[in-house]
Amino acid sequence: MTSNGIHHVTAIAGSARRNLDFYTATLGLRLVKKTVNFDDPGTYHFYFGDDAGRPGSILTFFPWEHADEGRAGVGETQETAFRIPEASIGYWTGRLIARGLAPELPEKRFGASVIGFKDPDGMRLALVGVPGIDAEPAWTGGEVPAEHAIRGLHSVTLLLKEAGATAAILTDVFGFAETGREGTRIRFTAGGAEDGGIGTIVDIREAGGFLSGRQGRGSVHHIAFRAADDAAQAEMVERLTAHHGARVTGQRDRNYFRSVYFREPGGVLFEIATDDPGFAVDEAPESLGEALKLPTQYEAHRAEIEATLPAVA
Repeated sequence: MTSNGIHHVTAIAGSARRNLDFYTATLGLRLVKKTVNFDDPGTYHFYFGDDAGRPGSILTFFPWEHADEGRAGVGETQETAFRIPEASIGYWTGRLIARGLAPELPEKRFGASVIGFKDPDGMRLALVGVPGIDAEPAWTGGEVPAEHAIRGLHSVTLLLKEAGATAAILTDVFGFAETGREGTRIRFTAGGAEDGGIGTIVDIREAGGFLSGRQGRGSVHHIAFRAADDAAQAEMVERLTAHHGARVTGQRDRNYFRSVYFREPGGVLFEIATDDPGFAVDEAPESLGEALKLPTQYEAHRAEIEATLPAVA
C-alpha cells in the first residue's frame, strides 16, 4: 500500500481581491493558477502554492463576494497549517503583527513551535516551524525573503465527533499511520514519519457534543488527497467502497488533475486528485498564474465570463 499525502486544500473566501492580496503579498505564496469554478464560471478559482505548484503545496479558494460567514464546529476542517523553517517563527510573528493580524502566542505541538492566526475571512491557519527544510523549494518571487518562505502544507486538523471511522480510511486507503497523541489531538502521518515532507500530516481532534460546523466564508470546502495516476486512484476507490461502504463520485476532469469525491464518516468532503498532468499543462512554468485560464467548455464564453468576474488587479 503506497502512502498518499495531501494534494490540496480548497476553501471559501469573500472578496477575490482581498483573498489574492493576502495569500500572495502577506503569506508570500505564488498564484499558480487563475481559473474559474467549473460548476460556477462566474466565480474565480485561485490556486496558491510553491514555485512549481507541487502537490502538497496547494491551497485553493472559491471567492464568493457575498458569501455568508461560516461557523466553526464539528464535522469540518478546523485548521490548515503551513511549514516554515524552524528559525522563522520570530520573523513570521512580527510580519503578521505588522500586517494588522493578531497571531496567537507560539505553542508547542508534538515538539514543534506553532503560530495560529486567521486570514481576513476568518479561516483558521497556522505556521509550523520544521527543522531541516531550509533548502526545500519555495516561491521567492514575492515579498517574503527566501530564508523565511513557506515550504508547502504541513497539516490539516479535522474536528470530528469521533475519530475511529475516519482514521480507518486514512490508514487503510491513504496509507497514513498514527504517529502520536497529544491531548485531544491524534496525529496521522503519510509514511509514518513525523515530518515526511509537504502535505503529509492529518490531525484529528475529537469533540463529541459540540455544535456542527456550517460552511461559508472562511471555511474549508474540501481536502484532496494524492493519487499518482488513474490506476492508483481507482485502487483507492475500490478500497473505499469494498472496505468502508463509501459512495464515491465518478471521475471528473479538472484540467490539472482528475478527481473523485466522497463524504468521509465524520462529514468532511474528501477528494482524491491525480498528480498528473499538473499546472504547467496550459502555461509555461515561468508564467504560471498570469493569465485567466478557462475550461474548454467555457472558452467560447470568455468575454462574458471576464465581464462578470470581479476586478482583481
